[in-house]
Amino acid sequence: MRALDRVSLSIESGEAFGIIGPNGAGKTTFLGCLLGFLKPDSGRVTIEGREADDLEIRAATGYLPERLVLDRWMSGADFLRYHHALARLPEGRRERDVMEAIERVGLEPESARRSIRKYSRGMLQRLGMAQALLGEPRYVFLDEPASGVDPAGVVLFRRLLGELKARGATVVLNSHQLEQVERVCDRVAFVQHGHVESIETVEAGARVAHVLRVRWSAEGQAIAGERLAAIAAESGAELRSATGSEARFAVSADEVAARLLRGLIGAGLAVVEAVPEESRLERLFLGRPAGSPPPPSPEAP
Repeated sequence: MRALDRVSLSIESGEAFGIIGPNGAGKTTFLGCLLGFLKPDSGRVTIEGREADDLEIRAATGYLPERLVLDRWMSGADFLRYHHALARLPEGRRERDVMEAIERVGLEPESARRSIRKYSRGMLQRLGMAQALLGEPRYVFLDEPASGVDPAGVVLFRRLLGELKARGATVVLNSHQLEQVERVCDRVAFVQHGHVESIETVEAGARVAHVLRVRWSAEGQAIAGERLAAIAAESGAELRSATGSEARFAVSADEVAARLLRGLIGAGLAVVEAVPEESRLERLFLGRPAGSPPPPSPEAP
C-alpha cells in the first residue's frame, strides 16, 4: 500500500494551506515530502522551482514537527540561541531575537531559564513554535502545532498564524483542530487513503447543508412554531425544532442563514445567538464516509 498516491497540487506564495484527514491518511508523510525529508518514488516536489531540500529554501523555512525531540538538558533560552546560531542569523541580534521569540510565544522569562526536561507538553509546543519562527521564515510548516496547548495558547497560536499571513509568509498547516484550520487557512486539502480527495476554499464549506441553532431573548416577543416555520420557508430554510426561546433550522448555505436571521429579526425576535451545530470543515470532513473509494486526485490551479 502506498503512503501517498497521485498527489498533484500547487500552493500559492503567501497562502495559508491546510491539510485535514483521518489518522493514517498520509498527512505527515505529505509534509515530509514538502520539507524534503522524504523522496517520492516518482514525480517532484519543488519550491520556487528548486528542490524541497535545497539549502537556500531550507534557510527560509520554519518547521514545527508533530513529535518534538529536543535537547532536554538545555534551557529553553539556550535551545533558541543554539538554533539561532545554526540558522546563521546575525550574532549581534541573537540575545534580542531569542528574548523576543520567548515573549512572542507566551513563555515566561523564568521558564526560558529552566531545563527543557522540566517543561510541560504545552511549554514544549510554545518553545518549538518559537524556534520555527526564528529569522522570520518565508515558508512555515506546522504539524499539529496546538497539540497539548491550553486554550490561551491556542488563541495565541491562532494570532501568530494571522501575523504570518499578514506579512506574506506561506503557511502549510496539518491539524485535527478543524476550527483553527477554518479560521486561518485560505484553502484546505482533504487527504484520505494517501490521496488528496479534494481541495476546498474555506468558503466552500458554506455550501454544505447544516443545522443552525438560533436563540433569542425570552423577555422579547414570542412567535408560534407555525410562524417560525413560515419564516424559515420564506428564507429557503426548514424549521427542525423549536422550544421556548430556541429553535433549530436546516440551512443549505450561509446566504440562506443570513436571510433567515433577517426574517426572524424583522418579525420582532431579539436574536442573541446563532451558531452552526458543526463547523464548515467538520461538515466537509464528516460528510465523507470512511472507506469510500477515493476519486482521482485533483490538481489545484
